[in-house]
Order: sequence, then C-alpha cells, then structure tokens
Amino acid sequence: MALVGNETRATTFCRSKPGTMAGMTNFFNLSSTATRFRFIAVLEAFTWLGLLIGMAFKYIPADGNEIGVKIFGPIHGGVFVVYLVIAVLTAVKLKWDVKATLLALVAAFPPFGTVIFEIWAARTGRLAELSTGRPVPDAKVLS
Repeated sequence: MALVGNETRATTFCRSKPGTMAGMTNFFNLSSTATRFRFIAVLEAFTWLGLLIGMAFKYIPADGNEIGVKIFGPIHGGVFVVYLVIAVLTAVKLKWDVKATLLALVAAFPPFGTVIFEIWAARTGRLAELSTGRPVPDAKVLS
C-alpha cells in the first residue's frame, strides 16, 4: 500500500505476480487507455461465449429455446460496437500502425479473437503499461 496525501492506494507491484488476487483487481482499473482496451476486449469475448451458448440451446435440441440468443444477442452486439470504437481510439492514442489497427478490428469477428489480439498486443509492446519489458520485434503475422 502507498500513502498518497490522506488516501491509501494499492500499488501496482502485483502486476509482476500474475495469478494473484491483487493482480485481478488491476483488471478492473480503467484509468488508462490500455486498461480500458483490455477490459472491453475480454468483455467482448465473454459476450461471444454467452451468445455461443445461447445458440447451442437454440439449435442443438430438437425443440430449441431462443431465450439465450434473445438475451446475449443484443448484449454482444452492443459490446461489439463498443470494442470497435475503443480499438480505434486506442490505436490513435497509443499510435498503433495500420497493421495493428486492422488486426484489432478484424479480431472482433472470430470468437475470442479480441483476447488473442490483446495478448499479442501486450507482448509486442503495443499496450503501453500493460506490455512487459521492451517491444518484441514483429513476427510474420498474416504473411
């Protein structure tokens, strides 16, 4: 804990200790562009999961139930649009190149692609304080 004025704040040293409960609380810290992007990317993946489960209940049983799709369809649609907007704003703010920006946008279409992109962006130094160490040279992505 760090004392700042009359406030006590948790320090971010737990970022170096993945898997700790304090590290999880950093996930909900939306104070920076990179942390907002990570939160929305993971949220978009969870809504994809909800929609896929709803579609399974609709189409797999003979007398399927549409309630899952009716609930998760609009939720996923809204989060999908928010992700696209946040991806563009993040790309501008963090000065991503065209390739990274297009990958971020395309990642929204396949299920869980946003999480895969977020991991790649963090590993290659594109997510500011969420990136560990120095940027890794680009591997041949989509080549």
